[in-house]
Amino acid sequence: MSSLQRTMFDKILIANRGEIACRVIRTCRRLGIRTVAVYSDADADAQHVRMADEARHIGGARPQDSYLRGDAILEVAKATGAQAIHPGYGFLSENADFADAVETAGIVFIGPKAASMRKMGSKAGAKQLMQAAGVPVVPGYTGEDQTPELLQREADAIGYPLMIKAAHGGGGKGMRIVRDSGEFLPNLESCQREARNAFGRDRVLLERYVEKPRHIEIQIFGDAHGGVIHLNERECSAQRRYQKVLEESPSQFLTPQLREAMGAAAVQAGHAIDYQNAGTVEFIVGQDGHFYFMEINTRLQVEHPVTEYVTGLDLVEWQLRVAAGERLPKAQHEIAQRGHAIEVRLYAEDPEAGFLPGSGKLTRLRLPAADAHTRIDGGVIEGDTVTIFYDPMIAKLIVWDEDRPRALARLRNALAQCSIDGPKSNVAFLERLIRHPSVVDATIDTGTLDRDLDAFMPKPASEARARDARMAAATALLLVEEAQTRASAAIGGDPGSPWAIADGWRLGHTGHRRLVLDDGSERHTLIAHGTAGDYRFEYADGAVEVHGARLADSLLFARFDGQGRRLRVDADGASGAFARADVHDGERRWRFVRVPAYQPANEQTDAASDRIRAPMPGRIVLIKTQVGDHVEHGQEILVMEAMKMELALKAPCSGIVAEIRVAVGDFVEADTALVVLTP
Repeated sequence: MSSLQRTMFDKILIANRGEIACRVIRTCRRLGIRTVAVYSDADADAQHVRMADEARHIGGARPQDSYLRGDAILEVAKATGAQAIHPGYGFLSENADFADAVETAGIVFIGPKAASMRKMGSKAGAKQLMQAAGVPVVPGYTGEDQTPELLQREADAIGYPLMIKAAHGGGGKGMRIVRDSGEFLPNLESCQREARNAFGRDRVLLERYVEKPRHIEIQIFGDAHGGVIHLNERECSAQRRYQKVLEESPSQFLTPQLREAMGAAAVQAGHAIDYQNAGTVEFIVGQDGHFYFMEINTRLQVEHPVTEYVTGLDLVEWQLRVAAGERLPKAQHEIAQRGHAIEVRLYAEDPEAGFLPGSGKLTRLRLPAADAHTRIDGGVIEGDTVTIFYDPMIAKLIVWDEDRPRALARLRNALAQCSIDGPKSNVAFLERLIRHPSVVDATIDTGTLDRDLDAFMPKPASEARARDARMAAATALLLVEEAQTRASAAIGGDPGSPWAIADGWRLGHTGHRRLVLDDGSERHTLIAHGTAGDYRFEYADGAVEVHGARLADSLLFARFDGQGRRLRVDADGASGAFARADVHDGERRWRFVRVPAYQPANEQTDAASDRIRAPMPGRIVLIKTQVGDHVEHGQEILVMEAMKMELALKAPCSGIVAEIRVAVGDFVEADTALVVLTP
């Protein structure tokens, strides 16, 4: 056995949380490796804590008080006898000082060496190193002189459009596109401030912005014996504000020749920094097929499951084996590429409110069952809470099939089965995204969503389609109500009583029931006659006959005016007032709540508020006005940081600033009044 090779680990610690911690635990369990979880105050009952063999508390809810405390994590590793630490992604995964501390403590860091991380820790240094190694890079400025005047001159020399990027960072933070020389300095100031807040350093680099680029990354793996190979590509061009929305493999944009060239360049980049373990070389690719190095993510990526699906490999197992000193399990020519895989991320966020992150208890979480074609990587279950302290991801949904059209069909069906209550989610947005022509035709570029976001927002449904959805909801709610009434009668004293039929029957007149369904924007009144799946619904503009209705496994089968339909209808099991029905007709989803027949609708006021309120919990990072200033409607007044993003808060009306109730650095709760205006 080589002196570099160890026996496989008996116990490892996972220095992370959520779905990645759960995902690492699953592989360890399959390999017979015991796991140690760490958790914060907010995560005491989290799924990764419940899944691990052992779990230890490491601090407060904020990341800097827990998951970013390398010293506390190392103490737990020593106390529990963990032989290695898997950092997951985010938090300390790309922290070279932590990797060094782990190795110094005699514990194996399941990732690249600290020296390799440091070479990639600065985007500027990484770009220079790759250029020297012969890897294509985008023209730009990476110098240490950061005076605004020099940066302005360099930007003008590079030409526009131009990208300002934080030299130390990732995750889409500290990045701005500038299209005109006059816009450069304001964008520079904003970018530096965001970089300073997110990464503690405000150095930036400048590079030419490639119009309508594709984002294509190559998964690489290296071992301690000098071997480096690639596992082909993932395309991540569907992005919003540099955050990936959909990832897939293989890319439809690459020719075999371009795939081979990019793979070779990625391996070359890995050799240039003596890379070990899992890493991702990210490239930007122009419409002309020219590709340029962006960065190396020195960790496992969020989107690694798509590579696992098309190669048939377990990348976490590879990480463990390489960290234990083994050689790479396969040679380059043995790497398969079979079928097509797509991943989307289910988030607690509101796309119609600027993708505002959400938090709260998941009162309902229904996801498709996992099988050979569908995979769910999640870190929460129904009843868990999405907290304000961490990324609001609920789960990753990954599908596979023999080719891309069939994989897209799988994904459409899987998303239709998702039902999330509690915080708002992006499920409906994802359904619109994967039906958009730019995704279906594989022509989407990294700027498509930001250029034309309205095309991915909901459009009013036709009246006929909306009416069909209402009738399906009403039918399902009556079927549920009748089933519950029969069940109650069956355990009562007179199960044959006509009162147990639940068809609205009363002495002296034909039975009917009044249903008032609220779809969130309008209330619809229906008069229902009939029972047991045969109904007549009357409404203001007409009537619909329903026959043969059956509801089973959230699928409704019925004939509406003689036309057979099959729709997905998820009724919540309650009957009577405030029962809920989610209807999915194959392309679009609706939610209907049955409200008391004579309850007045809430009156809404269009009057502009005189207060700027916090849309969610967060920290104030900038105040751009002072008491006595005159401000205009829509003017940016404050900037707050919440859930890993900056939010610009604007004046709801024109007026005079009467009060400023916060200071920079303050942490505020949702709905707190921050600024008061006198109109």
